[in-house]
Amino acid sequence: MTNGYIFRYTITLVIIVAIILSATATLLYPLQKKNEDNEKMVNIMKAAGITVTNNEDVYSLFDKYCTKMLIINNDGTIIDECSDAVKTKCKAFNINLKNELSKMADNKDYSLPVYVLQYDNKIINVIPLQGTGLWGPIWGYMALSEDFDTVIGTVFDHKSETPGLGAEITTEKFSNQFKDKRLFKNGVFKSIAVVKGGISALDTEEQKYAVDAISGGTITSNGVNDMIRNTLELYLPYIEKQNDKQ
Repeated sequence: MTNGYIFRYTITLVIIVAIILSATATLLYPLQKKNEDNEKMVNIMKAAGITVTNNEDVYSLFDKYCTKMLIINNDGTIIDECSDAVKTKCKAFNINLKNELSKMADNKDYSLPVYVLQYDNKIINVIPLQGTGLWGPIWGYMALSEDFDTVIGTVFDHKSETPGLGAEITTEKFSNQFKDKRLFKNGVFKSIAVVKGGISALDTEEQKYAVDAISGGTITSNGVNDMIRNTLELYLPYIEKQNDKQ
């Protein structure tokens, strides 16, 4: 067997494998996208306090409660509004927040999504969050009252935080602490502090703006703290414009 034959055989094999992998990825993409969309819709609704059971049609339920989606620019101006029957087709639904935050870091124009839901006779604004934990990306959704001051609920997730420690941000024990917390004090943005050692040492007033950090998960807790503040600060121009209208 000559070296030339071996070389041609190897190249042919590599090409065939590449074609198979490419075809497989192409065929699987629609299913993968559907699963990602499904998870995103469930998390947005969960943050807003909407329970989704396994036998429910997530798409129909989301289209029922999500009345519109907005895209805002750097100065808080609405540049796109979508109320299509199929919300997953809206541009706002498909914005990659991580990419938009990278644009901001490079001093480029960026766009941010706002998901507006109506549930239990309330207007609920859901804001996506993006940050960094101990070992990698963390993210989530925060549902806010119509005036953006009171937290309705939150959902957090992560890529590779430590099980039993930082990974506890995904638990209801952690996320439920945020319910009814406040973001503004006397009209000034204060955010919600994730406090190492717990909020019991804080006075009653300050406890409205804080939650307990995760024991043993200090760096991840700090990441959640920074993620909330840094992401929501980008939405302040939009929030101020909306509250001026009320």
